[in-house]
Amino acid sequence: MLRRSLFAAAPLVLMPAAAALAHPPQAPQGAEAQRMIDEVTAFRARLARAIETRDLTILRASYADAFTHTDGSGKLDNKDARLAAAMAGAPLIEAAPASVFTGPTVIVTGKTYDFRWTCVYVTAISGWQLAASQATRLS
Repeated sequence: MLRRSLFAAAPLVLMPAAAALAHPPQAPQGAEAQRMIDEVTAFRARLARAIETRDLTILRASYADAFTHTDGSGKLDNKDARLAAAMAGAPLIEAAPASVFTGPTVIVTGKTYDFRWTCVYVTAISGWQLAASQATRLS
């Protein structure tokens, strides 16, 4: 009977935690926002360095497993295809100059060559990861 009582009480114990998760997090402000900008700027610098030196260990850890990139022609690449492109020395937007904006996730936008691009960074247990990127050819 004791086991049944514990299971019956479990939903009541968990309900406040679930209710707290029902609202989206607030965008960071002030020092917290600046800390996020600094972290992502440092992450992008490490990523650019890894692309330049073709450091596969750092590159593999830097991209989320579900990473996707849509190029200017509409072709979709996954993490493995992007790592192969980096190792082949292809020019990647991940190493281009950028503007950084903060929120619950971090979105970076920029303009390089004839493209406007966007990268989305997320936090993971190990730190920042690149979750998605997209480039659009400008006319």
